[in-house]
Amino acid sequence: MKIRSRVLTKFVAFCCMMTSRAIFATCRIEATEHTPGTTPYAGKKVKSPERFLYCIWHDILMMAIFCGKPENMAGLVSRHQDGSYLADTMRMVGLTPIRGSSQRGGTQAIKQCLEAAKAHHIAITPDGPRGPRHEMKEGIVFLASQSGRRIVPVTARCKRYWRFQAKWTDMLIPKPFTRVLIVTGEPICIPSGLTREQIKEQAKRVEQIMHELEGRIDRQMHPERYSEKSASAQTTSRAA
Repeated sequence: MKIRSRVLTKFVAFCCMMTSRAIFATCRIEATEHTPGTTPYAGKKVKSPERFLYCIWHDILMMAIFCGKPENMAGLVSRHQDGSYLADTMRMVGLTPIRGSSQRGGTQAIKQCLEAAKAHHIAITPDGPRGPRHEMKEGIVFLASQSGRRIVPVTARCKRYWRFQAKWTDMLIPKPFTRVLIVTGEPICIPSGLTREQIKEQAKRVEQIMHELEGRIDRQMHPERYSEKSASAQTTSRAA
């Protein structure tokens, strides 16, 4: 059953915000950046006047919001009813939601993003709430080409977590008192004046960079998984 009442939607968002803050307050959070000045979080010594487009997979969105206090940040949020909970949560923590998606209100959302990019960082989940999971859509590359803003890849991992899966989402929520690592990669420059085919090629490039960053942080957070794989591969090799 969908909630149509704005009051109830805001109440649900408030409960989610307070619960998330309580959980993240117990976590050991490590936020690192590849290039000084590229983090959106307050409290960093190095500040850059440059505004970025942050590329974040949908399943780590809550970690990106609550691992620190983002400054001058706007984010693209679906017009679907489920996006209303996220939009209200974002407002409560000082972020500016821009409503739209590739299916609903996309053109207007791009115009709003271009306008907001003059003064704000823009966070975009290029795989969207409907997936396919970790598969890059082209909107963020088009926006980078049009605005001249560099794309900063972002990924995160936590040692212990809940994974909430449904038709419309796939979200990782860290368990209390666990370790959380969030990392920004090297900013990516996108040329201007790209053709549709070139935009597709650049989107594949950004997707590959995101996957490589994921692999590095996953090995850092869960080295035991890779040592087990290595041991299994050596055993298979000796058996052969």
